[in-house]
Amino acid sequence: MGDETITEMYRARTDALTTDVGEGRPVVFAHGTLMNRSMFAPQLEALKDDYRSVAYDLRARTDRYAQEYDLGDLADDCAALLDGIGEDSAVIAGMSMGGFMALRFALAYPDRVDGLVLIDSMAAPHSAEEREAYGELVEPLEGSHESNPRELAESVTGYLFGETTREENPGLVESWVDRWATYPGAAVYNELHSWLDRPDVTDHLSEIDVPVLIVHGEEDPSIDPSRAEPMLEELPDAEMEIVPEAGHTSNLERPAPVNSTITSFLDERF
Repeated sequence: MGDETITEMYRARTDALTTDVGEGRPVVFAHGTLMNRSMFAPQLEALKDDYRSVAYDLRARTDRYAQEYDLGDLADDCAALLDGIGEDSAVIAGMSMGGFMALRFALAYPDRVDGLVLIDSMAAPHSAEEREAYGELVEPLEGSHESNPRELAESVTGYLFGETTREENPGLVESWVDRWATYPGAAVYNELHSWLDRPDVTDHLSEIDVPVLIVHGEEDPSIDPSRAEPMLEELPDAEMEIVPEAGHTSNLERPAPVNSTITSFLDERF
């Protein structure tokens, strides 16, 4: 499938691709690796009375997963999605990979971004050691259209969820393991490789002159909060909220405080 066909898929904005609720200023949610748009259900419910909230599935959760792509392609997809929902611009909220994309979207499409919400994400790349470890983890999945081995799905829970969640809410963790075990291997391989070797954009953050909210789980096992903090110094207008007892999927693990933080940010700044 060519990029043009994929772009048209996002412009079409089918119900199979998006969840679109509420009216008002648009907020678009982009998920992280292994997740899908349903991870933002708590945020859409919290915002629907005052904002138009749209969560969408990125390429890996569609039938267009088999083609190689990068974060620039995902940013173009986000622009096509805005076309599809009939919005010139929006607040872009991205979790992890979705945040990597959101930063690049803001740089590539500055007139189409009103603000950013970066959830458990960062501007710097992963270390060489991390890139090697992640690459080895998904190497057996390259080109596979078979479902992921369940043991692999179970092995990554420690990357996505904080210690408190794994101990106190095992049902949430298990429900996502069940989903991960249904994904085609190539979908996960290409998804991870879309960002694995991404360049550092820290030196370009000063160009993002819109309000930015950084939300980060205190127990994030994949991206420690300290790795997100440098963005505060480089972004012209940014604030950060640490979420106690939450890991890499802080908005899903502790939706109440995250919803409160995002709502306050949107109400005060927009």
